[in-house]
Amino acid sequence: MRADSEGVATVLSALGVRPGAVLLVHASLRSMGPAVGGPHAVLAALRRAVGRDGTVMVPSFTPENSDTSPHYRARVRGLDAGAREAVRASMEPFDPARTPAPSMGALAETVRAAVGAVRSGHPQTSFAAIGPQAGKLLAGHRPDCHLGEDSPLARLYESDARILLLGTGYDTCTAFHLGEYRRSGPPLRLYRCVVAERGVRQWWEYEDVALDDSDFAALGVAFEETAAPGDVRTALLGSAPCRLIRLRAAVDFATGWLTDHRRPGDCD
Repeated sequence: MRADSEGVATVLSALGVRPGAVLLVHASLRSMGPAVGGPHAVLAALRRAVGRDGTVMVPSFTPENSDTSPHYRARVRGLDAGAREAVRASMEPFDPARTPAPSMGALAETVRAAVGAVRSGHPQTSFAAIGPQAGKLLAGHRPDCHLGEDSPLARLYESDARILLLGTGYDTCTAFHLGEYRRSGPPLRLYRCVVAERGVRQWWEYEDVALDDSDFAALGVAFEETAAPGDVRTALLGSAPCRLIRLRAAVDFATGWLTDHRRPGDCD
């Protein structure tokens, strides 16, 4: 199937995306090929597929304003103490209305910047969405809860949403993180990032579950091998694999699989 805007619409139909759907979308436009019109055309196809009653959500994470993120560790690798401090001093505080999410890809940035889009307030793991349920799904994202019960992932679970992987694999499946929180006694760690309190830039440190996606690819394979009919639907866009996944089924499976495959205290 060709990788243009018409091809995207055809794949969405083949996967079973229907009007009124709530979608959590992960997309790699590069792996999908030259979609005509780029990310704006893909978003337009998504919005047509879900219709006026449907909602499209994307991760709009911002590791760039943290000194405890893998992004920061990679950025300062090999730098001396003075250079590392200069990097920290250059970090802008998170502003949900303005802060970009460059590491999330072109489609996610297009959704975040779209007219009418809403964004949750977490300074590290915000989500952006557009559609009539966006405000409800993104409300109450506690700043000390990345991806647990007080995050949009739990609201998506309650809404029986679908995960849409367009040219990406299970290693990018953010919803699996909710399973980490639902394990018994998940390991915790400290996080730190730059925020603005009453307009004043400052560092904020908080404790939350130690997020680890290193085994998500294997988790996804196991999930797909045992998934019930209708829980996973697949199609190709060009040579790129695409999947529509029932989020509840994925999270429930992840909770059990992570409990069985990670030892207490395991983290990345």
